[in-house]
Amino acid sequence: MQTISMLSDEELVIKLETGEEWAFSEIYGRYWKKMFRHAFSKTGSDDSAKEIVQDIFLDLWQRRGSTHIQELERYLFRAVKYQVLDSYNKQIIRKRHFETVWAKSYEEVTESVEDQMAFEELKEKILECISSFPEKTRQIFTLNRMEGKSVMEISSLLHVPERTVEYHITIGLRHLRGHLKDYIISFSVLVISLLMHKG
Repeated sequence: MQTISMLSDEELVIKLETGEEWAFSEIYGRYWKKMFRHAFSKTGSDDSAKEIVQDIFLDLWQRRGSTHIQELERYLFRAVKYQVLDSYNKQIIRKRHFETVWAKSYEEVTESVEDQMAFEELKEKILECISSFPEKTRQIFTLNRMEGKSVMEISSLLHVPERTVEYHITIGLRHLRGHLKDYIISFSVLVISLLMHKG
């Protein structure tokens, strides 16, 4: 008797279209890691890659009876490509919206001399904190949060593993939050948010 693992993609697709959950599970097991690695190589984000792959499989199951798939692997990886592009578009929209809100908020909080002085003080504290980071953390944090480079770009630029880049960014954010805990003024959250979401 032929085992599930020996079934071809074409046979699994046929079973999937009839609603067989075991066929879906087998497809998921065969392709999840490959799709995740591909999505991660394009986004540089563990969370984004996971979300993209999960969305694709959710859509695959929900449309199992209406989607006629000719070549399963090509279909799935094309879906990753389109989901990555869609993710980029959403990031651009969010970034533009954030920049608009930031510009408006900056005008509001700097209307008075007192507010402006407080804002400048907070900005100095942020830069002071970043300058106190260990050299590698400071370099990676600056490239990512201040210059907007992705994890993948920094990894290639500095010739270090992407996990190393993610580690230093996490350490930088942790130090920054701790350093600013005594400077929680009316607009400090906005500035921290800017640093955490830039790029």
